[in-house]
Amino acid sequence: MPVTLSDIRAAARRIAGGVIVSPCPPSIPLSEITGANIACKLDNVQRTGSFKERGARNALLQLPPAAQHRGVIAASAGNHALGLAYHGRLLGIPVTVVMPDYAPLIKITTCQRLGANVIVHGQDFTAARALADDLVATRELTYIHGFDAPAIIAGQGTIGLEILKQVPDVDAIVCPVGGGGLLAGLSLAVKSLRPKVKIIGVESESTGNYAAALRAGKPVTVSRHPTLADGLATLTVGVNAFALARRHVDQVVSVSEDAISLAILRMLELEKTVVEGAAATPLAAMMAGLLPKLRGQKVVLVVGGGNIDPAILSRVIEKGLVHDGRLTRFTAIISDRPGGLAVLCRVIADAGASIKDIAHDRAFSGPDVSAVHAVCTVETRDRAHIAALHRALKKNGFPLVVAK
Repeated sequence: MPVTLSDIRAAARRIAGGVIVSPCPPSIPLSEITGANIACKLDNVQRTGSFKERGARNALLQLPPAAQHRGVIAASAGNHALGLAYHGRLLGIPVTVVMPDYAPLIKITTCQRLGANVIVHGQDFTAARALADDLVATRELTYIHGFDAPAIIAGQGTIGLEILKQVPDVDAIVCPVGGGGLLAGLSLAVKSLRPKVKIIGVESESTGNYAAALRAGKPVTVSRHPTLADGLATLTVGVNAFALARRHVDQVVSVSEDAISLAILRMLELEKTVVEGAAATPLAAMMAGLLPKLRGQKVVLVVGGGNIDPAILSRVIEKGLVHDGRLTRFTAIISDRPGGLAVLCRVIADAGASIKDIAHDRAFSGPDVSAVHAVCTVETRDRAHIAALHRALKKNGFPLVVAK
């Protein structure tokens, strides 16, 4: 059954009061670093931290009473599961979710806390879906597809209606794409009302579901690769979602994992907003210069979720600091006699850098038993500061081995 603008408007009325109208504020710092007039549609502030609540509530409310009583099931890497769990609890509908083993721990534990029956199974979405299908047959549950069910697509499309009200003069909307439900619903809503608004999808180079479907002319299965954007790792775009999106989406670009990582850090530092990898892809595309025609235009970035594992976030921050030249590591060869380390520390301090960690390596420091390798992790201002620090160390007689 095709999704229409009327379905999206009906979904907006249906979920009103159960799902918040998320803010879409302008961002001066993001505008400065991208050259566009940026606003961020912050659906990461939903109760479960993602836009997935929209479709989940819309789908649950349309189930017949008997199906609501028996309960629902879904295969999900996390956010769809969270949306179903939360709104299932609110509506008194039992929810079972099958999550692949790469699902972030924060999403698994939060889903359990919200009252869902969580089953972790399979190395990818396909394996998780297969188990869910088996449980549909044996337990008479209703399967709710996370990105291709018409009710889900219509629910996600409500975000497009909100953007047009909040930023009526928007020129372009940049949106993540994995399974395609969000991009399909949003593009249908926006293009139906404002055909001149550009709709641009962004995927990770490690996922590439939509690009693969475009090349083949239909949804195809892609192999799974590790990615920060776990929410996009659905292995394929939905059949219904692709049919809608390909008629309304103007462009799709792919961003690297490094670009996603840096975008997460920029959102944290500049917007004071925690986002997951999938939600960082629109900013990553802008920062990477993949959308030069949007410079000077009014652009809305869809920030779809904030459910990133804290351990992953910590590593992303450190990698981002290294990328910016604000954290560096090198090995200096120093004298192993008293005062050798003090001289090294004084040179680093005089250069205006801050030592975060020093480890001595004597066993692998070469034939000179009077020398030791000091492995230093140092905080700096930028790459120019690193270069100045290296010059100061070499000038004071410290041979360096710089970590790549």
